[in-house]
Amino acid sequence: MGLKPLRPLRETPLVLSCCDFYCCGSARDAFLLSTFGSACPALRGLSGLVMKRLTPSRMRSFRKKIYDHYRTHGRDLPWRRTRNPYRILVSEIMLQQTQVERVIEKYSQFIKTFPNFTALAKAPLRKLLSLWQGMGYNRRALSLRALAQQVVKEHRGRLPAESDELMTLPGIGRYTAGAIAAFAFNKPVMVLDTNIRRVFIHEFFQDREGVRDEEIVPLVEKTLDKADPGKWYNALMDYGAMVKREGANPNRRSAHYTRQSPFENSNRQVRGLILKALVGVTGLSAPQIVRLTGAERQRVESNLVQMAKEGFIKKRGNAYSIGHG
Repeated sequence: MGLKPLRPLRETPLVLSCCDFYCCGSARDAFLLSTFGSACPALRGLSGLVMKRLTPSRMRSFRKKIYDHYRTHGRDLPWRRTRNPYRILVSEIMLQQTQVERVIEKYSQFIKTFPNFTALAKAPLRKLLSLWQGMGYNRRALSLRALAQQVVKEHRGRLPAESDELMTLPGIGRYTAGAIAAFAFNKPVMVLDTNIRRVFIHEFFQDREGVRDEEIVPLVEKTLDKADPGKWYNALMDYGAMVKREGANPNRRSAHYTRQSPFENSNRQVRGLILKALVGVTGLSAPQIVRLTGAERQRVESNLVQMAKEGFIKKRGNAYSIGHG
């Protein structure tokens, strides 16, 4: 479906060279001012300049457009049917660098196998990595288990609700902390991900290249539905996904846009093939792993060394297997 964008804001670019952030709480301005102060001239008046152009009527029109699309075309995703912090955490970690369709395939089985922090904290590494197969970026699985162990040990199995506390846990950055706070705890925090960035560039910066997140953040914060931030962000993400499907990707006009390196013949692919081989069989030699993966010997051997350092695998004599734990 084609939806006509709102008339773009026409303004002189506001560029902040001293900060690059994706998620923060309501104290955004205080944080930036206390951190950068007068050393960042573009910061002064940033919010006021942008907000002046976002009139109440325009904000209402924008919200209506997003919610109208969501009511008709909102995706029914399993992690949207719950406010359980553990389940939302699992979904957010899985969604890092992995397409929604692939996560849907894995999410329910993961929750069934490891239904809570205690179960995940005790998960055998082989079982965990076996279940994670196919999603890539396997370090996330190790970080997720380490996070569960920390939550059990330090928080009595209850996930903290505040973004600052969440960011002290393994594998949680600003975006993930904000998303968990919004979706699990209904906190009206500012969240900016790829889809949300796409929406605001598409709607408000149609005639601009090199749009910086610092220009988008005040708009995201101002338009936030504070009564139901989780629903609002879901609606934004679904609208952003639609925009990408229906035309040129507006995120290419973001100053932060980078292309993901190809997966084919990458180290990520080789590491995944190594883990796939070792999950199925215990105690394989390097030559056996080379044959099973079909990858170059040097690349396999260098990745085996690195993966052993990271705790994925262990070596006993000439044989490799999944690490302890």
